[in-house]
Amino acid sequence: MSRTFEDLVAEAESVSVEGWDFSWLDGRATEERPSWGYQRLLAGRLAEASAALDVQTGGGEVLAGAGPFPPVMAATESWPPNLAKATGLLHPLGAVVVADPDEPPLPFADEAFDLVVSRHPASVWWSEIARVLRPGGTYFAQHVGPGSVFELVEYFLGSQPVARGKRHPDAETAAARAVGLEMANVRMERLRMEFFDVGAVIYFLRKVIWTVPGFTVDAYRDRLRELHERITAEGPFVAHSCRVLVEARKPA
Repeated sequence: MSRTFEDLVAEAESVSVEGWDFSWLDGRATEERPSWGYQRLLAGRLAEASAALDVQTGGGEVLAGAGPFPPVMAATESWPPNLAKATGLLHPLGAVVVADPDEPPLPFADEAFDLVVSRHPASVWWSEIARVLRPGGTYFAQHVGPGSVFELVEYFLGSQPVARGKRHPDAETAAARAVGLEMANVRMERLRMEFFDVGAVIYFLRKVIWTVPGFTVDAYRDRLRELHERITAEGPFVAHSCRVLVEARKPA
């Protein structure tokens, strides 16, 4: 027997969205993973570093799974629930977690790190990355690419032609070069996502807060109800995420 709209909404509104663990969606949503395996590649970069910084670490889960860490390991995070979770997870592993508003400047000295990393940063401050990197240092990251999950974005917000073009690898390459970095590698993949019930959509939008800024169930209840009816009648809601692997270097 299918669950009611109100039941799914109540469940999805009550669950915690702290950290960057999406296991609550197991069996309720799927997303293809990029072919390159960011966490595995990150582990290799950390093994070769002497001082590393993870920008916008979230709950620290990705970084924690990529250890062991270099002698100096720092991470930044802005959202208080994630900050607390990352601190509890990363401190025992030897990393210091620093509260940072995700705006320039980064709270570190010039040329403090030979490796700066980030997975899905909400914003990329290229001038700050260049400033804190040592000559010969590397920025290694997985970015959210252009038009990511825009089937879902535009379902709630309507057509967003300008926003669809943001975060394009060509623009990011130009921005990196403008501050003196050399782009060594850029790869982009578009990946299928499926949401099997409206509760999964609500959870996702509560957790990935920049997808539909200011999202609340009350504000979008009518559209959510229509989506519930659509999924019930037609099957999963299909969207596509976009991921970009980025490696930039500061000239020696």
